[in-house]
Parts: sequence; structure tokens; C-alpha cells
Amino acid sequence: MKEKDCIFCKIAAGEIPSATLYEDGDFRVILDLGPASKGHALIIPKEHYRNLYDIDDEKAAKILPLAKKMINKMTEVLGCDGYNLVQNNEECAGQTVFHFHMHMIPRYKGDNVGLGWHMGKLTDADKNEILEKMK
Repeated sequence: MKEKDCIFCKIAAGEIPSATLYEDGDFRVILDLGPASKGHALIIPKEHYRNLYDIDDEKAAKILPLAKKMINKMTEVLGCDGYNLVQNNEECAGQTVFHFHMHMIPRYKGDNVGLGWHMGKLTDADKNEILEKMK
């Protein structure tokens, strides 16, 4: 299924040119046009899913192995020192394109790429509330 006004649906279908690193029947992997670092890429499913809440389990199960394959190859190509995998869901979490995608961000020593959160502390009250509600 495709959404007619979704930019990522159009990119994934090849209707809009992209710097494609990998493609199969389910996914297209492209270089990000607004990279956080050199080699920043996106995994985009060819079917439209708004985000992780909506993607079907079969497609979701293929994403991490694909990310592993891609970052192993990209680490070799780029000579980077590490990787961040980032996947945002909904606007308050940083999602700006509402078509599921995963960012693969190469990291280089001293690159100053930030992920934007400050470390907090897990309080006993929060821990107990969450554990109780998850039962």
C-alpha cells in the first residue's frame, strides 16, 4: 500500500531519484539529504506505514538484520568509529516524515553529533508505577 502524497512512498518506489545504497522487494536504503554525519542513511520500507506503531511484524523483523548488513558494509566503506540507529515515532519524538524509517548514523571520534536528550534518574516511584501497570 502506498500513500499518494507521501514523499518516502515516492522515493521508495523510485518515482523520486535518490542516492540508493541498497534495494530489495521490501526496502530501499538511501543516503539522507540532511545528514547528521557523512554516510547518514535511511532504511525505508516500500509499503507505507506511519511509524513503528503501524508496521506489520513481518516487515519489522527484517529491519534490524538489514541495518546490521548495511552498517557492516558502511563501516568498511566510510572508516567510521561507530553507529547510531535511530527510529522516531510521532512528532514529539522527532518524527518529521510520517512514513516509517530508520536512521543509520555513522559516528566519528569527535564528530559532535548529538542525539538530544539529557540523562535523568529512574525514581522508585516511576519504576514501581510502570512495573505495576505493565502486569
